[in-house]
Amino acid sequence: MPEGSHGAACDVLMGEESPRLSTASVSSSDRASTATLSDCSDFPEGVRPVSVVSTVSSGSGSSRDDIAPAGTALSTEDDLELDLHLSAESSKTQDAKPGRCVQTNNGDGAVNSLIPFASQTMAPNPQLTYLDRVVMEIIETERMYVRDLRSIVEDYLAHIIDTADLPIGPEQVCALFGNIEDIYEFNSELLQALDMCENDPVAIARCFVLKSEYFEIYTQYCTNYPNSVAALTDCMRNKTLAKFFRERQAALKRSLPLGSYLLKPVQRILKYHLLLQEIAKHFDPEEGGYEVVEEAIYTMTGVAWYINDMKRKHEHAVRLQEVQSLLINWKGPDLTTYGELVLEGTFRVHRAKNERTLFLFDRMLLITKRRGEHYVYKTHISCSTLMLIESAKDSLCFSVTHYKHPKQPHTVQARTVEERKLWAHHIKRLILENHQAVIPQKAKEAILEMDSFYPKYRYSPERLKKGVTHQSEDSNGRQGRRQSELTKQMLRNTKAVLKVR
Repeated sequence: MPEGSHGAACDVLMGEESPRLSTASVSSSDRASTATLSDCSDFPEGVRPVSVVSTVSSGSGSSRDDIAPAGTALSTEDDLELDLHLSAESSKTQDAKPGRCVQTNNGDGAVNSLIPFASQTMAPNPQLTYLDRVVMEIIETERMYVRDLRSIVEDYLAHIIDTADLPIGPEQVCALFGNIEDIYEFNSELLQALDMCENDPVAIARCFVLKSEYFEIYTQYCTNYPNSVAALTDCMRNKTLAKFFRERQAALKRSLPLGSYLLKPVQRILKYHLLLQEIAKHFDPEEGGYEVVEEAIYTMTGVAWYINDMKRKHEHAVRLQEVQSLLINWKGPDLTTYGELVLEGTFRVHRAKNERTLFLFDRMLLITKRRGEHYVYKTHISCSTLMLIESAKDSLCFSVTHYKHPKQPHTVQARTVEERKLWAHHIKRLILENHQAVIPQKAKEAILEMDSFYPKYRYSPERLKKGVTHQSEDSNGRQGRRQSELTKQMLRNTKAVLKVR
């Protein structure tokens, strides 16, 4: 698949409007485990990754008759958090309703319209097992999804390009559609591969493992999605463009507006591992190929983790640039030299009415005072010389200081015990990571595990690449008991899949 975008697609314009991190803003690992939404239904509480967007069922979220008003715009960023577990309702639907795909000719010689998979279930087929239905759903919802992608590219993007007098510039078009053309091309190829699997669950699982690296294009799309929301919102404020989109939707006889279609790639990428988990639940572990299904679940779960991690890093990088522009009296180097922005929060100074805003980076703690929209620099402490003092008398207070000046602490008071624990945990972690002495990883973990604050995890994409390499070496899926046992161990023990952050 070609790497670049085609036609009107271009490099995605990363968010000019910086999403602010809340007082309890967290790093990659923490946002994944503290948010209510999650990607991974089989991981224990507090270990599941953050999802980017809500899903309604285990299908493609395709344009069924979940009708929305014609003028509806894209969801806002506040809507981008949800639980990716298969709902009990959708599971019942799958279990009770087998179905087959029905294709109809659209009149122009292309066979592309499908009656929704779930609606083809009026006459139960006793010959279909639950596993058969899951496999069929993966393929048919993928077909519907590719049809929706085609509609975005051909019915909207191409039409906008061909309409010369529209008041919309190339940059706005680029922000609105991102790299949707690349996604359409890739998923069209994926659909062809799935169709060639002849409803074999092992062959389908192998498709996802072998093509896992190509799913990285979704990272760019999901990261750009907030820009897409902003671009469409701006378009709908323009009377000419708003009229154009309404008339286009009516001409295409679509029940959903463009905003709903642009949301579908974000929804779809976070569903694959859930559908594969349904295969595993009803696949005999003793049957040949079970390890391939497990590998596919592990692979696609990793893809979802990686996308969320990249999206979070982008948000934090944008916020870091915003902080840099608002910082007064700072004489040091660019803040990006201190690594990623891990936490930020405003605290009350202990036994005083003053407040301090703290920014914790990978290699430095920055202490400032808020002045309107700006931050006035007060001091900073390198994480390699940072010392944390926790108060035994006050559960909300903690102190930070240079280890050579323990009698000059900066004592602040958190709003909640949870916030204090969060900051204490990450300060300890960064002290250990930046310590000049070489501290064994197990020793670091032992120290952090003494906290009542639960441990944090982060997906390691390096493990994903190793898994793909093993899988590629045997395209027939016969990996042997050693590889099978390794995969089972990784799935059973989250620490084998995820790195402690």
